[in-house]
Amino acid sequence: MKASEIRELSTEEMERKGNDFKEELFNLRFQHEIGQLENPNKVKQTKRDIARIKTVMNEFAKNTNTPKE
Repeated sequence: MKASEIRELSTEEMERKGNDFKEELFNLRFQHEIGQLENPNKVKQTKRDIARIKTVMNEFAKNTNTPKE
């Protein structure tokens, strides 16, 4: 997910996406431990998506602007 796509989301949607990515990361780590993960790069990509969402949310908080709702 690109940062420009994240900026178009509302605050609630960003939080929901962040939680979804965290849950996905948990599942990917579990799959990795038991040897069922087919694409290990998916873990790296999910971590980056979480970081992007957190970055955009912090930008909005810092600028005291509210995203589109």
